[in-house]
This record gives sequence, C-alpha cells and structure tokens, in this order.
Amino acid sequence: MTGEIFRDAWGIPHLRAVGARELARIQGRVTALDRAWQLEVERHRAQGTSASFLGAEALPWDRFVRRARLDDTARRCFAQLEERDAETAGWVRAYVDGVNDGLAEGARRTPEFATTGLTPGRWEPWTPLGVWLGIHILFAGFPAKLWREQVVRHLGAEAVGLFAADGPGTSGSNGWLVSGERSVTGQAIIAGDPHRFIEEPGVYQQIHLSCPEFDVVGLAVPGVPGIAHFGHTGTVAWAITNAMADYQDLYRERLRRTGAGVEALDPDGVWRRAVRHTEVVEVAGEEPVEVEVIETARGPVVIGGPEGLPDGLQEGFSSEVFSEISGEFSSEFSGELPGTPPLAVTLRYPPRVTADLGFSALLPLLRARRVADVDRAVDLWAEPVNVVQAADTEGGLLHRVAGKVPVRSAANGIRLVPAWEPGHDWEGWHETPRGGLSDGVAAMANQRGVAAPLGVEFAAPHRADRITALLAEKTRWSAADMPAIHMDTRLASAEPLLDLLRTLDTLTPEAARVRETLLNWDRRMDADSAAAAVYAQVRGAVVRRIAAHPAFAALAAPPAYPEVLLPWLALLPRVGFALEHLLRAEELYGIDRAETVRAAVEEVAGGAAAQPPIEARRTWGDTHRLAPWRALPDPAYREPGLSGDHDCVLCTSSVPGLTDLSARGPSARYIWDLADREASSWVVPLGACGIPGSPHHRDQLPLWLQGDLVPVVTDFTQFEKETDV
Repeated sequence: MTGEIFRDAWGIPHLRAVGARELARIQGRVTALDRAWQLEVERHRAQGTSASFLGAEALPWDRFVRRARLDDTARRCFAQLEERDAETAGWVRAYVDGVNDGLAEGARRTPEFATTGLTPGRWEPWTPLGVWLGIHILFAGFPAKLWREQVVRHLGAEAVGLFAADGPGTSGSNGWLVSGERSVTGQAIIAGDPHRFIEEPGVYQQIHLSCPEFDVVGLAVPGVPGIAHFGHTGTVAWAITNAMADYQDLYRERLRRTGAGVEALDPDGVWRRAVRHTEVVEVAGEEPVEVEVIETARGPVVIGGPEGLPDGLQEGFSSEVFSEISGEFSSEFSGELPGTPPLAVTLRYPPRVTADLGFSALLPLLRARRVADVDRAVDLWAEPVNVVQAADTEGGLLHRVAGKVPVRSAANGIRLVPAWEPGHDWEGWHETPRGGLSDGVAAMANQRGVAAPLGVEFAAPHRADRITALLAEKTRWSAADMPAIHMDTRLASAEPLLDLLRTLDTLTPEAARVRETLLNWDRRMDADSAAAAVYAQVRGAVVRRIAAHPAFAALAAPPAYPEVLLPWLALLPRVGFALEHLLRAEELYGIDRAETVRAAVEEVAGGAAAQPPIEARRTWGDTHRLAPWRALPDPAYREPGLSGDHDCVLCTSSVPGLTDLSARGPSARYIWDLADREASSWVVPLGACGIPGSPHHRDQLPLWLQGDLVPVVTDFTQFEKETDV
C-alpha cells in the first residue's frame, strides 16, 4: 500500500500517501473518479478538439485554441519543466498517471459520456499545463484592447475612459487579511472568495493532501496537481485574487503570401517567413473544418490573416483619429496606422515567449512552513498574475503581486500596436510590487492597489472600500465573524442613478411611487427585496436606452472578429458595467441623462395602477438566479435565487439591461484561521462530486446560498476510508 483515500461527510477527498509523487498519483486518480467528465472536457478544450463531441457550438473555441497554439505551448512548457525542474516534472507525470488510472472507471459512473458517445482519452504529461492555459488564456482580458480600438475608431479617444473597467468592471474576487493584533486569538485570519464563471462541476475542488513532507488543505483546480491558489498547511496559509495586470499584447501585422508560405514585416523593415500550417477540427454531426495556423516573431495570429477580414475592419485607424486623444489614454494612441493593409492580429503571451507556466511553484507551496517559504515559492509564479496574501503562526504576513508582466512601451498595454514599427518589443520583466497592512488589515478586490503599476484598468473600488469599512467596525475579529463580510450586499454603485432620480419631478403618480421606493431603499441587493428588484428594472431600462442612443450606433454592430472574442465587444454589457461613469460624465454626446432616467422610471411604472403595490411585486431573487455554465444542458436544474450584485462584496454578476441571471460569482469561499486550522471553513457553489445523482453533487448549494460554510477537518480518524491504493 502506498496511499489511502478517505472521504468526509461532504464527500471531500482526504488523501494520504508515503511520498509526494505517490500522493500526486492518488490526487489524479480521485479527481478522475469524481470529475471524469470535467477533466475530459477541459482536456479537449485545451487541445481544440471539443467540437468533436460537443458539436458546432464549440467550434469557435476550438478554432481560437488552435490559432493561439495552446497545446503546442503546453508541450513546450512541459519540455522546459523537465529540463529545469525534473522533480516537479516527475510529480506532474505521477498526477497524469493517476488520472489515466481512474478515467475509465470515472467515465462509467458519469452519464455525460454515454449521452455524447465520448470515450475517455489518454492524458499526456503536458495535459495539466494545457488545462491551466485553457482556463486562463482569456483571464487577463486582452480583448479589451480590441474594444478600446473600436471606441477610438467610432467615438474618439476621449470616450475610452467612459467605458473603463474602473467603474464597474467585469472582474470580481475578494480577499482580506486580518493580522493577529486585530483577531480575538492573536493569530491572523485570511478570508475571501474567488469570483469566476460558475461551472458545473465547479472550477475549484476541495481537497486534503497529506504525506510525511506536508499536510495541506485547500482548493485545487481539477486537472492540475497540488493546491495553487488557496491553501493552509497548519502553520502557514495563503490566498490570491486577480491582480488585473496587463501581460498580453496584441500586434497588428502586415502579412503577405509567397510561393513558399506567409511572410510578416518586422520592425527592421525585412519580410520574414512566418510559421504556417493547417489543422483539421472535427465537428460532431458536420464536416471537418480546416484552420490555418500562422505565427510571426510576435506570436500566433488569432485574428484575420494575409487576406484580412471580410467587413472592412482592415481599414485601420487614421492619424487624424489618434490626434484627438485626451485624458488618461492620451499619450498612448499616437502614431499612424496604415489604411490599406489587411487586418491580421497576433497575440503575445508570456508562456509562449518563456515556455514557463510557473508550475515550479506548486511543490514549494505544499512544502511551505512560513510566509518566507510562500514568498520564495511565488517568486516562481508566472500565469496568471495574482495578488497574494499569506500569514503564518509566527506572525509573518505577506501582501504582494506574483507573476510575469513584460516591460514594454505603455502603448502596448492600451491598444493594438504595429508589429512593423520599432519600440514595441518586450524588454524583460517587471519587479512584482509589495504592499503592507493598514491598521492591521489588508483588503484585495481587484482594485487599483498594490498592482497598480502593472495594469491599465482595474475593478471599481466599491468592494475593497466596503470590506475595509466593515473590518473597521470591530476591534477584534474571529473566523466565525467572516461570513457576514462574504455576504454583504450593499451596492455603492447605485448612487449615480439615485442622484439623478432625486432631481426628477412632475412624474406620474405610479412613477413617483417608484421614485419614493428607490430613494427609501437601503441599497442592499437582497434576494427577498422588492425594492432591489425595482432598482434593477430601472437600471436595466436606463442601460438599454443609453445603448440604443444614435451616438453609440456604430458600437452596436458586432465586428467580424472571432466569435470567442465578441463578448468583450458587445455594447450593452459595456454600457451596463460602465453605467456609473456614463451617468457621472460631464457630458455624454448630448444625451439628457435625467430625462433618460425619467423615461426608465416611467417605463418600469407603466401600467402600475393595474399592478400590485411595489412591496408585493417580484423580488430581486425572482429574476437574479444562478445559471452555471455546463458543457451539456441539464433540463432538471432549477435556478435558485441569489442575493448580491456586481459591485457588492457578494459579487454575483449579471448583465444589466440584458439579463438578471448570474453566471459569475463566488466559485468558492474560504476562511483560513492561523490559530487553529480546524476552526477554518470553506464551501463551493455546488458540491465536491461532479457526477449527477451523487449525494455530493449539489449538497453544498444551500449552504453557499445562505453564506454558511463547511468546517475544515483534517483528523484522519474522523473520516471514512474509501480505499487503499
């Protein structure tokens, strides 16, 4: 016997083995048993082969993955890992062996395989790296640069700031560190909740890994060994949020076909051969699709090609457009782009350049005993770029950024830059900034904070400010106090709309009642609140009216970019997430915002004389419901109502003006207590097991909805042994 698999009352796996490699193999096996469908979906998505069993709907993703060369990048990264860090490479291989051991059995338990006719494949040593890349390639939001280009093209550069993510953005994760001087035990507490798209099965896996070298509980990413983002070893704990750093660049390319292939114009004025080949994507129920893969010295072509795009987007931007620049982005939209060459865009991202995904940090994290160990481990981190918080039982504290951000011109971070012009090369890597605590606490919520030198746009400060304000309300905090912060629903970003509402008069009686309801509202987006539902209705009507204004008509037409990038370029969500800026701007293209709000209130009140009183109407939770992403639909799923909203600490994001359904929110919650690991707690949105029908498939959902957590238990004598390995 080399190891044992135990389960607690929630089906969470607790694994024990004689060594780190043996433990990795067991981790891979138990993940395959619990999450076989999820693992195979992610493997195929990382390879660009998901359309082979999911059909044409998955083709846009597969085409993007092939063109961005994710699978080849994963292979390169693993090859370098083997060369430079043989121990970690062997540990990853052991995990993959475990996955392959368990896949067939896991697939037999999981009905999705029979539904689609999918046969479990074989994982390769680089597959975990491909899964990691597939999950995070769009995490940094490089398509936002395409949006800025669209805004500049149609409205001028002064409009870019109106839609900036600093008010409201599209990311959300919370984390806070309370030092021992502010806790009831004298030891630190770390708590928070990563916000991602809610998926079924979940993107985080609660797990306990124990061997003679280490004993760690934390949240693993299914398909990746170890515990990368959130862990507690007993003497040190760590957690992360997205740093909102900018580390992916887009280059406009001049390409031409020759008898020998494709050439790209380099900054030295020389046409050089690009790498080119074609790949075939199989599509269930349809003919295979050929994809041309081209890579220049900058990176793989992800948009267009030598012939450009069909809708004239290749016209580019004139120097006259860029001369209009003002405000924060003024110095970055300068220089002339040609008006004639076809449009091709390459993506440059760090793992493709360095062949390093940062996996060498994973084993040192598991072995960490003190904050200094975590600090050294995350020095090896690469992607994505995170803000890390850590604390240990000796009083050590850490608040820093980890990951690779290239040093290059400021223009690279703002927009697409011309590949044929000098001055846009990468010239090394930024030092990662460090921060401290204020009054014994530090809050991280994607705001413009410790990572400010590394990014362009950050999340609005509301969540971070609210967490800081809540922590200031008590002198001493305990782990048991933290769920109240997780579940806070106050919506500070409502104020600009309510300010305009206060100025309105001569409303119809029904609209006046709506106005009175909102001005008396407590600003809390609670699921059982009728006033919160009315606010969301009015907000949605305002968003739709602004988006429909002729001033923004050119932005309403989707460009002919790859379909996978279009969500970043849709006007309605951009208006919804930037509403705070748009309502407070000094001038907005002649739009009378007070009258827009008036019309929205009258719309919501329309026919109210025949409706029940506002307090008797539907509540926010009636329409704001959890809609997780899944590879296959589940007709039996019933969407539960949610509290929270995009700028609440309880960040359950919908798209104002489009839908109240929420597909993004806390993908886990955790509370790490350094005084006593057994006083820690955690929860995931659905359950520990990915198999429909399992008692642990969705058993944590009621807890997650109410803000309750599952106790962390690490005593193996309290578990039921499932099997020896």
